[in-house]
Amino acid sequence: MPDLLGGLEYTWPIYACAVVAYLLGSIPFGLLITRVAGLGDVRKIGSGNIGATNVLRTGRKELAALTLLLDAAKGAAAVLLGFDFGGPDYMVVAAVAVMIGHMYPIWLRFRGGKGIATGLGVILGISWPAGLAGFATWLVIVAITRYVSPASVIAAIFSVGYVWCFTYDMQYTQAVGVLALLTLFKHRMNMLRLVRGEEPKIGKS
Repeated sequence: MPDLLGGLEYTWPIYACAVVAYLLGSIPFGLLITRVAGLGDVRKIGSGNIGATNVLRTGRKELAALTLLLDAAKGAAAVLLGFDFGGPDYMVVAAVAVMIGHMYPIWLRFRGGKGIATGLGVILGISWPAGLAGFATWLVIVAITRYVSPASVIAAIFSVGYVWCFTYDMQYTQAVGVLALLTLFKHRMNMLRLVRGEEPKIGKS
């Protein structure tokens, strides 16, 4: 990880990278898309989330797909721009910052999404084979269980290993490990509901 306590010539670009990535991640595409489509505030239905899964509960599959695509795109864009700007250190900072921006956007009083699509985009930007492996893991678990939340958590954890296997880079692996921990934290209530038998399956409210 970069030494954030170094000289100003090094730290200010790192901080700027973090701020830009955070602001990019904080764009609430799910909320914006549903409002433009005339569906109102997506936070008032289902789980109250702004992600693609909750957008799907509006019955508009194309809007959910667009939300997933744009949320993933902002994750990939952040890490690729970070790498182009300053290399691996900046990519790692951008990866964490864009995820935090999506989960805790300043515009929505820090109540954002759970980061699955954005995390997917980040991993695709770091290593597209690892990203595809993580997405395939998610698809298989959803197909078998019909539960999105455990599939998301398991895919996030597995993705740490996938990144290591495809990159052999400890810095990238640690960054994705941080993303996995953030994902686990954001899904803590889902896991509790799953244990209680109260977690809804996909396609149900």
